[in-house]
Amino acid sequence: MKSISSSSAAASPQVVVLIPCYNEEVAIPSVIRQFRAALPDASIYVYDNNSSDRTVAVAREAGAVVRSEPLQGKGHVIRRMFADIEADFYVLVDGDATYDASAAPEMVKQAYEQGLDMVNGARVTDREAAYRRGHVLGNRVLTGLVTSVFGRRLSDMLSGYRVFSRRFVKSFPALSSGFETETEMTVHALELAMPIGEVATSYVERPPGSSSKLRTYSDGFRILRMIVNLVKQERPLLFFCVIGAIILLCGLGLGTPVVLEFFRTGMVPRLPTALLATGLVMLAALSFVCGLILDSVALGRREAKRLVYLALPGPPRP
Repeated sequence: MKSISSSSAAASPQVVVLIPCYNEEVAIPSVIRQFRAALPDASIYVYDNNSSDRTVAVAREAGAVVRSEPLQGKGHVIRRMFADIEADFYVLVDGDATYDASAAPEMVKQAYEQGLDMVNGARVTDREAAYRRGHVLGNRVLTGLVTSVFGRRLSDMLSGYRVFSRRFVKSFPALSSGFETETEMTVHALELAMPIGEVATSYVERPPGSSSKLRTYSDGFRILRMIVNLVKQERPLLFFCVIGAIILLCGLGLGTPVVLEFFRTGMVPRLPTALLATGLVMLAALSFVCGLILDSVALGRREAKRLVYLALPGPPRP
């Protein structure tokens, strides 16, 4: 994108649009047209993920640069795109024609003028066909879990519409393989305290003839598992203290009647219960110690990631 506003035309950041695709021959032409109109100077890349329909052909006909990623899963595609493409700002959007391309200039402008590493496109819609109540509830629960641990700075953690700086893209480890990649992106930004923003954008249903690749329950479980793993890796003291507290409560619940009985009669009538309670209390103490040790390790990892992030040039400013 060679110009964001007339006043910033001299310092033109390079903008690319990245579209991961799997069997989107119906939707992808309109996505390319809309983003070509919204960002006329941006290069548009479509990364195909083993589509069995005509996605590749219609994307080329629409004028996009088409590349492929053979490892199945959105996370693999994101990893490949971020590794391959060089730019100042990256607009990432799903290829299902559900996101509003007209919001892209404002998102890029906000990132450019405010020096942000990520601008999230928060979905807003009144169409139940586009954003079913179950998905809304699931998104709120999962977003609430992440923001309660890592910071309440976003309202839609699972949005597939974002703008990134080069510094974010090249410091992002991209370890996930599927739809949980959005969770990983969010935690990466929050954990390193990056400057981020959010823009409300309309969200509509897919065009007729296309179908969603999201599997509500299995992908929801994978996202929840990713959240648990990220909390364990990035907040081990919290993670192991919670586990230790649960085990300690179980141990105290089993052991307290035995101790009271011993004080009353001087006897231990339920020796197996006493041994189990003792083991649980010891296990809880071990969990607390593990949390303390791993918290120091996590601090070192966080410092190393922060240094890698700072070694990269920041987003261009007007």
